[in-house]
Amino acid sequence: MNLMYKSTRDSSKKVTASEAILKGLSDDGGLFVPESVPKLTLPLGDFAKLSYQETAYEVMKLFFTDFTEEELKNCINNAYDAKFDTENITELKKVGNASYLELYHGATIAFKDMALSILPHLLTTSAKKNNITDKIIILTATSGDTGKAALAGFADVEGTGIIVFYPKGGVSKVQEKQMVTQKGDNCKVVGITGNFDDAQTGVKNMFNNKELAAKLSSKGYRFSSANSINIGRLIPQVVYYVYAYSRLLKNGEIKEGDKVNFVVPTGNFGNILAAYFAKNMGIPVNKLICASNENKVLFDFFETGVYDRNREFILTKSPSMDILISSNLERLIYLIAGEDSDKNKAFMEALTTDGKYEITEDMKAQLEGFVGGYASEADTLAEIKKVYTENSYVMDTHTAVASSVYRAYREKTGDETVSVIASTASPYKFATSVMGAIDDKYVGEDDFLLIDKLEEVSGMPIPNAVKGLKDAEVLHDIVCETADMQKTVESILNV
Repeated sequence: MNLMYKSTRDSSKKVTASEAILKGLSDDGGLFVPESVPKLTLPLGDFAKLSYQETAYEVMKLFFTDFTEEELKNCINNAYDAKFDTENITELKKVGNASYLELYHGATIAFKDMALSILPHLLTTSAKKNNITDKIIILTATSGDTGKAALAGFADVEGTGIIVFYPKGGVSKVQEKQMVTQKGDNCKVVGITGNFDDAQTGVKNMFNNKELAAKLSSKGYRFSSANSINIGRLIPQVVYYVYAYSRLLKNGEIKEGDKVNFVVPTGNFGNILAAYFAKNMGIPVNKLICASNENKVLFDFFETGVYDRNREFILTKSPSMDILISSNLERLIYLIAGEDSDKNKAFMEALTTDGKYEITEDMKAQLEGFVGGYASEADTLAEIKKVYTENSYVMDTHTAVASSVYRAYREKTGDETVSVIASTASPYKFATSVMGAIDDKYVGEDDFLLIDKLEEVSGMPIPNAVKGLKDAEVLHDIVCETADMQKTVESILNV
């Protein structure tokens, strides 16, 4: 029986998984959610015997029910292959009191590869299933990592084009260079003069513009998304939480049925929402620890029940988390509102008009499995140095936010539950910040000049994604005002 998907803003409309993947965003501006979260069909102990690819199939087949076994396995096998620098796809490493789930072994050395390696295959398969002949234009906003991972995934994929918007001056030098040097006849990268929230809002506005959709359709184009607003991005992220639990079982660190904590550095809320889905599928979870940087809108939400984006936007050394509008939180709000799409819609309209909303006491009670925490810039850099000094383990700035929040949580609560920290990017993406944290003499040095020194300190080989990047040719140099994002897209597509 097919699992159908409905919009967070209109529960009456239902679509198949492949239709939800193709659309990205619902026509009413809502996000697609499954009618119910399916339960895992294998005993937890059996997952310890499975490879990452086999685990991915066992999870995704329950969500993408209109895909045949052959179609889904083909997507999985094309995604999780030699482009990852470890056969295991992700590594779980015990360091001190926690295990770090290294999600950065893909082509662009960030956790976004875990989902964006498979999304192009899911999308092109979905198009065939639904007899779509239009060229699919992937329209995406990035705070640093999604952009490059999406570009790498969709470059020269037949029947697709991709346009990525990023905040000029709001990403690391390595992140920007990775994007603006991307090859592919179907790839375009545009810097905007605003921040990530501006880019994300501009993209959402284009998705919701019926006049623009008609213009595109007349030229044989249709939009879809590679952001985690697309259910085809979110579900593949559920896999690695199931896999992490299975590795803890395999390593003998837990027994079947033991609860674990997942600690996730969070900006747009997609990564931790995937952990919440894994919990609802049957992975025994004690706490989901939501770690924020100084843009602590999510921390404040979990503390007070008020989501308020009316605050200063702070540029930090963990730029992929520099977000004040956490799009994926809408899915959680919808679920804890009793799947009441009218109630959810009212909250989202309040966010648009007033910049904030407050959930009810009943809804707050349903968040007891979440814990919010945040790390200041000083906390983040101190954590990198502390973990390196004590364990010779080097982490990036985003992982350090989560690690710092976990350290504070453990000290405050005494909770010694086995814990997994999502390690979301390679330290090579943020060499200046990482090396500056380890030794003051490197503060302010150029990212590219510190790459060899980082290899020496970390013992990690320089990833292929970074080798030769400094001298790579810049292929994309468009910069536009936030207000001109649609005009820029129309110009690129000649509509």
